[in-house]
Amino acid sequence: MILDNFIPCARAIGAAYVLAIFAAPPADAAGIEDKQIMILHSFGQDFRPWGEYARTIRSELSRQSRWPLNISDHPLVAARSIDKNPEVPFVEYLNALGAQRQHDLIIAIGAPAADFVQRHRGELFPQTPIILTAVEQRRVRSDDLTANDAVVAVAHDYAAVFENILRLLPDTQTIVIVNGASPNEKFWLGELKRELEPFANRIKLLWYEGMPFEAVLKEAASLAPKSAIFWHLMNVDVAGVAYEGDTGLKRLYAVANAPIFSYDDGFFGREVVGGPMYSVQDISQKTASVAVRILAGERAGDIPVPPTRFAAPKYDWRLLQRWKINESLLPSGSQVWFREASAWERYRSLILLVSAVMLVQAALISGLLYQRRRTQAAELVARQRLTELARVNRVSTVGELTATIAHELKQPLGAILANAETMEAILKSPSPDLNELQEIVSDICRDDRRADDVIERVRALLQKTPFEPKIVDLNDIVVETLELLSGLTVSRQIEIAYSRPPEPLTVKGDPVQLQQVLLNLIVNGVDALSSKRVSERRIKIGTATVDRQAELYVSDNGPGIDSNKLNDVFQTFYSTKPNGMGMGLSIVRTIVEAHNGRITAENQPGGGAVFRLRLPLA
Repeated sequence: MILDNFIPCARAIGAAYVLAIFAAPPADAAGIEDKQIMILHSFGQDFRPWGEYARTIRSELSRQSRWPLNISDHPLVAARSIDKNPEVPFVEYLNALGAQRQHDLIIAIGAPAADFVQRHRGELFPQTPIILTAVEQRRVRSDDLTANDAVVAVAHDYAAVFENILRLLPDTQTIVIVNGASPNEKFWLGELKRELEPFANRIKLLWYEGMPFEAVLKEAASLAPKSAIFWHLMNVDVAGVAYEGDTGLKRLYAVANAPIFSYDDGFFGREVVGGPMYSVQDISQKTASVAVRILAGERAGDIPVPPTRFAAPKYDWRLLQRWKINESLLPSGSQVWFREASAWERYRSLILLVSAVMLVQAALISGLLYQRRRTQAAELVARQRLTELARVNRVSTVGELTATIAHELKQPLGAILANAETMEAILKSPSPDLNELQEIVSDICRDDRRADDVIERVRALLQKTPFEPKIVDLNDIVVETLELLSGLTVSRQIEIAYSRPPEPLTVKGDPVQLQQVLLNLIVNGVDALSSKRVSERRIKIGTATVDRQAELYVSDNGPGIDSNKLNDVFQTFYSTKPNGMGMGLSIVRTIVEAHNGRITAENQPGGGAVFRLRLPLA
């Protein structure tokens, strides 16, 4: 078998360990007396669930003890053997170990360790206090207990475990029992069959006795539907293979097509669904508490500890989800572990913060939208008022140009009258000259169109129209405005010079309002030249592209603008004219800014003022 070589190996290991103990310096060399504790493991430090108990007991001892502790671990490897018990070398090893220094306490974890200690107490630990822990009460030799023995036993209730399985999975038809083949496991196989006999008429129980664990894994991978697995122990299988740590349970979980249950939470945490189980923490705390009392001087046999029963049921939320087990089926008072927190639970603070930010943003956006609507409404009202004010300004300007307009109309109308009288006289002659009549009719038509153009230009200025931006050529607006003002400039004997670029200068704007801007600037220039001699009256107008913008300037050689008032000329109600209202240039600036443009005024070095406006090119 696999353990045939155990005896010589154990002898060699024991001898080496004893030599190491003899060579080590005394533990109290630093002047502090420590406590020597031996932990005796039933199978080994890494066998579940005993390894979980050992680790937790160590932790509790360190927490509860007021003395320095020197804890040594020793595995009862012989408990794994399925042959005759090879304990002789291990007993010799412990005898050699005890010859150097007497231990203050022995802690035996599990039934095999407890049985070993009770059978060999007289020769190994005759006076040493012993705690038998994590051992089922049926495995304790009550008649062999001494005054130096304390027992922290448990009381199995397999029926409760199986009732839990049927509660969670009421349709279960088959439960498979997984159990090993070591002497301890064989004992419990008999106990299991006896205690579970009442379930024989309710479900089918499958016992994989006499089957290597590898074969058990194959069977577990193809279980019939409505099956469950009860994991008892698998320390050593019938082939003599030992399964340390969680190797066996992990392999079973990897292939099983049914949920796994157990009776000890030393197996809980990854593979076992859960239910009523022993609490490793509870039993370890009790063990450490008893140990501390013994180290403090109490006699072990005087510390009674009632057998520990199953703790409140606990379940692995992940496995409840995997096997679709409804939490409403769990017993009252159950604990659910490893529950994945919801997004709200994990990110509550962040969600609240983001929600608050979003609410603030929504409020700000709503406020901005409301403000935008108010602004748009205000802009619309302002634009309407601007249009009305601009129209009033145009009417006022046309009123000032009445004499000029009348003069412009009088010329074509007078020509029409003269041509009509001439034509009447020719028609009265005995032989009218038809060619001459044709020329007269052509002249009448030309003069009529000229009068019509004057009327249409005036009509366009006086017409009440909304603000309607369109693509226009700024050069054409200058030409039309000069034609409208030709009578005024001629009557005032003012020389007009227009510098026009060869290419169109397109902008987006309302042609009537842009014409009004130019009209106001030219009329202001005409008024500024009233004090100049006739031969010196000059106005220059120019258009060009400057810095990717359309520029229009109007300059005169009049007296200019007071340098201290250059920034005031565009203010409302400011005027340098005796009878002016101060609205013209204010309206001009408002119109230009409504077209996303800019207008400035400055004095020229040689005298006179110049107004420059720039508009975005279309």
